[in-house]
Amino acid sequence: MDQWIGLIVIVASLYILWQIKEVILLIFAAVVLATTLNRLSRHFQRFGLKRGFSVLLSVSLFFAIIVGFFWLVVPPFADQFQELTRQFPEGLARFDNWLEELKLQVPRALSPYMPDINSLIQQAEPWLKRVAGSSVAFVSGSLEVVLKILLVMVLTGMFLAEPLAYRKVFVRLFPSFYRRRLDGILDRCEVSLEGWVIGAIMAMFIVGGMSFFGLWILGVSAALALGVLAGFLNLIPNLGPTLSVIPAMAIAFSPDSPWRSLAVLILYFVIQQVESNFLTPIVMAHQVSLLPAVTLISQLFFAYFFGFLGLFLALPLTVVGRIWLEEMLVKDVLDAWSDKSNLETKFVIVSEENQKYEEEQEELNEGVME
Repeated sequence: MDQWIGLIVIVASLYILWQIKEVILLIFAAVVLATTLNRLSRHFQRFGLKRGFSVLLSVSLFFAIIVGFFWLVVPPFADQFQELTRQFPEGLARFDNWLEELKLQVPRALSPYMPDINSLIQQAEPWLKRVAGSSVAFVSGSLEVVLKILLVMVLTGMFLAEPLAYRKVFVRLFPSFYRRRLDGILDRCEVSLEGWVIGAIMAMFIVGGMSFFGLWILGVSAALALGVLAGFLNLIPNLGPTLSVIPAMAIAFSPDSPWRSLAVLILYFVIQQVESNFLTPIVMAHQVSLLPAVTLISQLFFAYFFGFLGLFLALPLTVVGRIWLEEMLVKDVLDAWSDKSNLETKFVIVSEENQKYEEEQEELNEGVME
């Protein structure tokens, strides 16, 4: 009977976790960001800075990067958008003149069937209405995204203010004999997440630099802003370069040189191939020891089950998941399963280590109280 009750509790817990999976992913994103800033503040503390000042410096650097990104990207895009709105009517007029010239060259029997610009606009009207409806949905979705980002920022600030307190609460959710072991697993997760962040930053700089120099050679306006955007979107594996090509092609378009947009498409296709097949697998394998196939499979898995947010967090989720499976399942269960005495001995050792860990925590708490 107790086994059935335990099974029902496990199934109900998994069902509840699945229903709130998006909330869990947002919490995980806040944990990743807080861990990164906390590790950065520890590096500052090595130079003799106090904890509070080093955390403030890390947060200030993070927001400086965000502000710098928007300062580099938004103004050139606004100027180019105004230029596009000016060029669009000129392009329509040239297209209309081209249709009129084409009507003069075809037989008169076929000229009534040749479309003009007004008929094309009428045929495109239903599609434009659908685009307008999608735009309203995009705006409402954007507001939801903004609220989620604010939630992540608030949680990050809370985790960063007292990381040890939240970590202690999480550790106490596990059985007492396993808490010291879990503390070591969390330490390894922090180190691996730091390696992933370093690898992601390296990939961002490489992709952004390749995009900038390629667009600069092609003579595309706002090449620096487009390069920065391509580097930032590279945080979304494989899909990032595809998203960044849309504004690049729009800015490169000109009625006088339509070939430039095609050249930009080819450039970004080459960059995407380099990024997905060589850069990300090699960098991630060097920094966090992830095999290239595991990287790609994890992206497909998390994107399928958790959507865009799962795709964005696929690599850090894989990094943490690999460590938990390796430490808890492989080392603590499967490796010791062949010999029952080894398994019992291992748990005795873990229990003894955990007793020492509990005594150290009590002494530390008493010291804090004093």
